[in-house]
Amino acid sequence: MSPHKDTAKAFMPYPATAVAHASQGPLSGLTFGVKDLYDVAGYPTSGGQPFLLALSGIKQRHAKVVQQLLDNGAAFAGKTITDELAFSMNGQNAHFGNPINGAAPERITGGSSSGSAWPFPMACATSRWAPTPEGRCVRLPTTAG
Repeated sequence: MSPHKDTAKAFMPYPATAVAHASQGPLSGLTFGVKDLYDVAGYPTSGGQPFLLALSGIKQRHAKVVQQLLDNGAAFAGKTITDELAFSMNGQNAHFGNPINGAAPERITGGSSSGSAWPFPMACATSRWAPTPEGRCVRLPTTAG
């Protein structure tokens, strides 16, 4: 996602790199954001932490699930902010900023997948993919009041 279009501050400020996807498939017409814990070819992966970002380098291949989404026609919109190492439940990241809660801008987004939560109330992306092993991104209502 282009930084000038990211009014909710949900995407990592990486330079836009084209990511090819299948022109047809069951997910054609859908877009998705990827939590910055998963590799996308052409992008670094920070895990919400500047030291890991410095060590990351540009990835040469996609995480398996990202490749599956692309192969089925979904279009990559960008990498979304996660809180540092996905450890927190409040969704804030002192290094890369805090996404705006689209349903309640005066409140935090909550959950480690804070950047992945905003597209639904902001009507920007049609889907998100950001589950992490701790499960908080599914369990916590990130944009609910």
